[in-house]
Amino acid sequence: MPPKPLRECKSHGCNVLTREGYCLDHRHVQQEETKHYNKHSRNKTITSFYKSTDWKRTRQLALIRDNYLCQHCLKDHCFTPADMVHHIVEVKEDWAKRLDLDNLISLCNACHNKVHGGKGK
Repeated sequence: MPPKPLRECKSHGCNVLTREGYCLDHRHVQQEETKHYNKHSRNKTITSFYKSTDWKRTRQLALIRDNYLCQHCLKDHCFTPADMVHHIVEVKEDWAKRLDLDNLISLCNACHNKVHGGKGK
């Protein structure tokens, strides 16, 4: 599998190129935000699901299927790298669809936030 393309850090105003979502300087900030979100907003079953090998493999398949591009931006003929793989029907609403590729869509962070009404993850 080819390496992920280099792109700018997702932290606002940071121009450092990285293959990860965030550069080394901003990665710890994102990790702390994720840790807080997982602790206060998700139950343990869902948190452990998102850390599972099954999810990581399925997420990768969705990104490959969508050519690592945000599918919402693509509808507007804009080529934006996908940062997220979104569950169309949320995991907490239908656990059985958690690994269903037809229930997943690759999105950029901005479109993912729009789908969730700006509430983030």
